[in-house]
Amino acid sequence: MTSNGSNNLNGNSNLNFNRNGSMNNIHNVEKTMQKYQQLAKDAQSNGDPILAQNYLQHADHYLRRYNELNDRRDHISEKTSSEDKLLKDQDLKENENQQKTN
Repeated sequence: MTSNGSNNLNGNSNLNFNRNGSMNNIHNVEKTMQKYQQLAKDAQSNGDPILAQNYLQHADHYLRRYNELNDRRDHISEKTSSEDKLLKDQDLKENENQQKTN
C-alpha cells in the first residue's frame, strides 16, 4: 500500500490503468472519453473555462485512441474478409478441378 492509501503498483495509477488493458478496450476508451466530455460541460456551466479546457484535452486524447482502435478493428475485419474471399475462391477452384478429374 502506498503512502496515499492506494494499492497501485509503485503508487503509479497510470501503470495500473495501462496494465489491465483498459486502453485497448474500445468500449472503455469511449466511456472514458464521454466522461471527460461531460466533466468539461459541467466545468463550463460552473464558470470554470480553464478546468473545462483541461477536461476537453483529456477527452481529445481518448478520442484519438478511440479512432486508432476503430481503424485497427476496421483493418482487421477488411483483412479477414479478403482472406475469406481468397479461401472461398481456392475452394471453388479445387471443386472444379475435382469435378473435371471425375
